[in-house]
Amino acid sequence: MADPKNTSVSMEIDEAAIDEGLYSRQLYVLGHEAMKRMATSNVLIVGLQGLGVEIAKNVALAGVKSVTIFDPEPVTVQDLGSQFFLRAEDVGKSRAEATLPRLAELNSYVPVRNLGGVPGQQITVDLVKGFQVVVLCGVPYEKQLEINDWTHQNGVHFIAAETRGLFGAVFNDFGPKFACVDPTGEQPLTGMIVSVEQDSEGLVTCLDETRHGLEDGNFVTFTEVQGMTELNGCEPRKVTVKGPYTFTIGDTSNFGTYKSGGIFTQVKMPKIIEFKSLRESLKTPELFVTDFGKFDRPATLHAGFQALSQFRSHNNRLPRPRNADDAAVVVSQAKAIDADVDEKIVAELAYQATGDLSPVIAVIGGFVAQEVLKACSAKFHPMVQHLYFDSLESLPVTIPTEADCQPIGSRYDGQIAVFGKIFQEKIANHRQFLVGSGAIGCEMLKNWSMIGLASGPRGIIHITDLDTIEKSNLNRQFLFRAKDLGKFKAEVAAAAVSEMNPDLVGKILAKQEPVGPDTEGVYDETFFDGIDGVTNALDNVKARLYMDQRCVFYKKPLLESGTLGTKGNTQVVIPNLTESYGSSQDPPEKETPSCTVKSFPNAINHTIEWSRKQFENLFIKPAQAVNTYLSEPNYLENNIKYSGSSKEQIEQIVSYLVTDKPLTFEECIVWARLQFEQDYNNEIRQLLFSLPKDAVTTSGQPFWSGPKRAPDPLIFNSSDPTHLEYIIAAANLHAFNYGLKGERDPAIFRKVADSVIVPEFTPRSGVKIQVNENEPVAQADDGGTPCSSDYPAQISRKPTADDVEDMKSKLPSPSSLAGYRLTPVEFEKDDDTNFHIDFITAASNLRAMNYKIEPANRHTTKQIAGKIIPAIATTTSLVTGLVCLELYKFNLQVIDGKNKLEDYRNGFVNLALPFFGFSDPIAAAKKKYGSTEWTLWDRFEFTNDPTLNDIVTWFKANHNLEITMVSQGVSMLWSSFVGKKKVSEAKDIVLSHLTSQSQSEERLPMKFSKLVEHVSRKPIPPHVKQLVVEIMVSDEDGEDVEVYRSSAYLISSSAHKPLQVPFLVVKI
Repeated sequence: MADPKNTSVSMEIDEAAIDEGLYSRQLYVLGHEAMKRMATSNVLIVGLQGLGVEIAKNVALAGVKSVTIFDPEPVTVQDLGSQFFLRAEDVGKSRAEATLPRLAELNSYVPVRNLGGVPGQQITVDLVKGFQVVVLCGVPYEKQLEINDWTHQNGVHFIAAETRGLFGAVFNDFGPKFACVDPTGEQPLTGMIVSVEQDSEGLVTCLDETRHGLEDGNFVTFTEVQGMTELNGCEPRKVTVKGPYTFTIGDTSNFGTYKSGGIFTQVKMPKIIEFKSLRESLKTPELFVTDFGKFDRPATLHAGFQALSQFRSHNNRLPRPRNADDAAVVVSQAKAIDADVDEKIVAELAYQATGDLSPVIAVIGGFVAQEVLKACSAKFHPMVQHLYFDSLESLPVTIPTEADCQPIGSRYDGQIAVFGKIFQEKIANHRQFLVGSGAIGCEMLKNWSMIGLASGPRGIIHITDLDTIEKSNLNRQFLFRAKDLGKFKAEVAAAAVSEMNPDLVGKILAKQEPVGPDTEGVYDETFFDGIDGVTNALDNVKARLYMDQRCVFYKKPLLESGTLGTKGNTQVVIPNLTESYGSSQDPPEKETPSCTVKSFPNAINHTIEWSRKQFENLFIKPAQAVNTYLSEPNYLENNIKYSGSSKEQIEQIVSYLVTDKPLTFEECIVWARLQFEQDYNNEIRQLLFSLPKDAVTTSGQPFWSGPKRAPDPLIFNSSDPTHLEYIIAAANLHAFNYGLKGERDPAIFRKVADSVIVPEFTPRSGVKIQVNENEPVAQADDGGTPCSSDYPAQISRKPTADDVEDMKSKLPSPSSLAGYRLTPVEFEKDDDTNFHIDFITAASNLRAMNYKIEPANRHTTKQIAGKIIPAIATTTSLVTGLVCLELYKFNLQVIDGKNKLEDYRNGFVNLALPFFGFSDPIAAAKKKYGSTEWTLWDRFEFTNDPTLNDIVTWFKANHNLEITMVSQGVSMLWSSFVGKKKVSEAKDIVLSHLTSQSQSEERLPMKFSKLVEHVSRKPIPPHVKQLVVEIMVSDEDGEDVEVYRSSAYLISSSAHKPLQVPFLVVKI
């Protein structure tokens, strides 16, 4: 058996070798253990056309030990339509030889090798020896069988894949006994328990605040159980779910009696998966379903792809595009394999056999690359065992003719073979706006360059992204290289894809202006009139919602997508057909109660949240407050006097500007040592003084029970690594505020910290603690501790006016410090030298020590504190491919009216499971006023800058609706608050009515643009050509109708008679 100590050291060395700056987002998907296993795997990829290079690109980015490629065949012009690492000057060279230099640039940690060979040479068993994973792309079945017979017997993981037009196929064989160590990749479930029955079933009951989430067959172990201590650290016990808060774990009758406490934690158990060889699987296939709306299709394609391979081997070529004779032969061969095949589907497969589509390649290539990583790492459940994919709904309603699909000797021949030359011309003149050029944006541009989007005389691609390139981007944003660090993403991406396809030179306009209300002068009506659609490649909901509103307003189709680790989704928004992105949203994330974070943490995410707030309260807000005091006249009088914590705010400014202002770095160390004492000793002692460990609730139950864990104060020990890490990080950040040079030598910190004389602390009486969210938040000036206070000091009495004035008297006048400013810290999670994550990690783990919570490493803390979204190139590739398949349909909508919901697809994928789910988009909800139906795409439009009276009269004449209020933006333009029959009810109403009449006489005749400028007292910006107007109307019975703005349309309602009307657009 290996020495555990040596193993531990070895693992630490391996983990340190992983470049977290490069792989940080991927590490949150795969984890260190999987990455270390990948780093021992050599991968061979055979076939370097579009599919092969897509797989190789994703695998190289992921960080395997090495990637070897084999394809000695010469490059053709047609290869340029999907193989993005080939150029026109490469035609005639070996595909592998031409591809290798550009592929090797992707990841300096992954060597890329060429297996060599000469044209016409095929892969052999001798050549595949020495690799852990072998991937065959577009190889005939005869050769697949030969190679797989050997790999299946020799423990080598085997994958075969190919794409044919809108079709794709994948086969996996990871051997007779493949051990998958983590089938789902989800975080292990954990929760608190309140009881365990001492019997043959062992019923466990959880705290009734949270469902346990377990499933039958899961395994769990336990910690912190009192009484039935045999469960602590026990071997994993199998779960049988009894209810949302209960489950059984088997016989506990011989264990001690349960008393209290305990935490269950799910244990991921390896799963053994048995794969059949290809030879056996062709006869008795296990089919993986990618679209449950096409449940019977995999069986047909299983026979169809075999028949296609037979045709290729017999004729030494693939069926010709749209050739009926060739298709008939393939159909006949397929029926010989399976008499029940769908002949139309097989015929379509034959028609498209020479098709080569970058979006389909992205889907299959992203999927296969993830399967390669599963084979290398044993992380996530592999696909078992045959996958067949198609996107036939992307075809036009009017199928192109055989003549239209014939090759013309261009890079687009693979796409012409499927859609025809007319379609190619249309897509070449497409005009698209890409919002964001990060991971999804890079993949999107790559696909667009391959399919020739915007390559024609009228085509154009607009890109906007204000971000610059960082090191962590290089792991999945494959258009960027190390030499591009610091440059604008949009500019680098535009240049990269123009090199891939010279037809795009001058066709891509890169911008740095972000989309939003402030840039509507850039992205104005003229801009939107000049595009055919919008593709979002954004990483935040706010920007997505804004673009969604603009697309609804301008009636532009929108392609939306997103990824989260191995999960991805796509949504298509079609004007006058589907709902918008903003029509439905995910529920907001559940927030941790502030009193839990402040005083009663029970999980590491609570302590990380607390430490993130401490970071702001110590290194950002005080410096900002000092600078504001020094720069804003009468700051104290105008701001602090209205605050409930005025004394604390002034004390903070005095502390940072006068009493505790450091002049040397040594004083920063002293400050950090005293802050340690305040946060991890004094505060805890005060809490235990107010709520002793033996405290009971009003019902007589122990207060410190269930989720409330009684803390213990920490005694500073400079020999404890976490204690010292806190001092080092805090002192350096404090020094940064004051522009003092920092230090890193631990000996200096240890020496100074140990010499600090810490003032004696005595807990105070009368300090209020908010115990739960239902209690009022105690204000610091009331003698309590605010649950979410920015001022950690405890207070025992309400300060008087004299106290406040006394503190103010200690402040120097701003004029005496003219030009002096502190430097607030700007949080940056990806700089490992700035102490930001170091402080938050140490602060969180010290807090965890207080409450006996398992600490978290720096990597985990960084993700939670930095709100990092896990990401991996494979998911991005696949999702982008699905989006581009929908983009095809935008052009088909214009060509032949592709305008049915079932013509489009929203998608959801999870590559870990794996799982594909597709659905028709949701139709735009229909609303009604009177007898008129409308959706969010409808609006009332008025042209030629009408008068207000024109609008009021039109609504009355055409819809029998009385307009009672008109507003635009924040301006109330006109109102008629009362009806005639109510005038006599009160004098003030009469007065109001008279005022309304006077207002009407002045404003009703005004042109709408003049009215807006008159009321707002601001000119309308020159770029604004139309105004969105909000109105309130009443029905024919005179009942007032209240109007709400939602997304880009108005919803109006009445307590008596609900009424909904579209929004109003006035063109000026």
